[in-house]
Amino acid sequence: MDYRDALSKIIEEKRQKLISVSDQIWDYAETGFEEFQSAELLCKTLEEEGFTVEKGVGNIDTAFIGSFGTGKPIIAILGEFDALTGLSQVGGETEYNPVITNGNGHGCGHNLLGTGALAAAIAIRYYLEENNLEGTVRYYGCPGEEIGSGKTFMVREGLFDDVDFAVCWHPWSRNAVWSMSSLACYEVSYRFRGKSAHAAASPYLGRSALDAVELMNVGVNYLREHIIPEARVHYAITNSGGFSPNVVQEKADVLYFIRAPRVSQTEEIYQRICDVARGAALMTGTQLEIEFASAAADILPNNTLEKVMHDNFVALGVPQYNEKEIEFAKAIRATLSEADKKEDIKANKELEGKDLADVIDPFIPSNGMLPGTTDVGDVSWIVPTVQCLVACEPVGTPLHTWQVVSTGKTSVAHKGMLHAGKVMAATAIEALLNPDVLEKAKVELIEQRNGEDYVSPIPPEIKKYKLQTM
Repeated sequence: MDYRDALSKIIEEKRQKLISVSDQIWDYAETGFEEFQSAELLCKTLEEEGFTVEKGVGNIDTAFIGSFGTGKPIIAILGEFDALTGLSQVGGETEYNPVITNGNGHGCGHNLLGTGALAAAIAIRYYLEENNLEGTVRYYGCPGEEIGSGKTFMVREGLFDDVDFAVCWHPWSRNAVWSMSSLACYEVSYRFRGKSAHAAASPYLGRSALDAVELMNVGVNYLREHIIPEARVHYAITNSGGFSPNVVQEKADVLYFIRAPRVSQTEEIYQRICDVARGAALMTGTQLEIEFASAAADILPNNTLEKVMHDNFVALGVPQYNEKEIEFAKAIRATLSEADKKEDIKANKELEGKDLADVIDPFIPSNGMLPGTTDVGDVSWIVPTVQCLVACEPVGTPLHTWQVVSTGKTSVAHKGMLHAGKVMAATAIEALLNPDVLEKAKVELIEQRNGEDYVSPIPPEIKKYKLQTM
């Protein structure tokens, strides 16, 4: 039996179990570093499938590693399982309908991501055993991808130092092998402290921390014209100081994401933003505390492994959908803007007029830059890393939306998730069976670094991520 057929058979035998895991994680909808139920479920499932599980790795309560096998090569399968705030939504519905107002939801499909990776790890585990192959497969349970950069902390703790290559994926609205770089990112909290006072009787006795936050944000908005165009800067006021206008706000906090193509560029913009914050504090007579929370490096694409993954993706084909699934996708697409619908068509003209992607994007090595961030980037600086995108949402559906949450508990998403597991497992086994491919991938990684060593973008004094709350 062909290795792809054998791996697919294993995953199909585990289909219902894997779908149940994904749906339970969807129900839990736990945000970064608070994914206690999701992590426990994944650990329990790994143990049931014969993996040895180490919990609380990397000084992170919800991080874990499940291992099976012995010797080299060591294959890392990366799994994520964190949700997003404010995206609660009933599953399988075609109009906005939150389960809990302002509740959490899997708007990036990480319930699928973590479970699809689990499918790949399980398939590789049984294939190694059934074929008496030497090698080790590890499932890396990686918390806090959306906020906090769990993998960056795990990389810094040396958890990937002995790994030979890493494989991952992401739910998407298209089918493709990811061959793009990404933006490095700093997550930084700026906390202003002033003095409260009666806003009518004696405002002159107060010093407004909220004024400082607003002045900082205005200053950073003026700064945007004078940073490289590829950079991105976003903020959220996480503490506005209260809800009483007649009180001068003594405390106010703002959380910034600062992004640029390389860590060095991000650092330079970060220092300029810190200067703006200090200026805002000076103007308002407030005190400033700068708290560095987390960071992530850019992705180094590995064309060698990407070609292997693309060939396996083509051989395995794409998920097939029934009439009911296509009708659901059509109804979801009816809720999207015309601009949303056109995004995927820009990347692949074959998707014109389609509700679900039924083709694989052409493979174009090192195809530009994704204007977003993922902590997979830090892993890619340490070991050759490859990832695919598999259609789990209707064509044009933007991530971080209620539409993704709704679709994430349907057969459309389940099919994409299981297919991703097959593509990942096949890629890993082909690389394992072909040492020359793996050696070439390692040489390419050295070339991609271009003489630059990996240095963790998280300062050494930051021991673990601190949740940014009100």
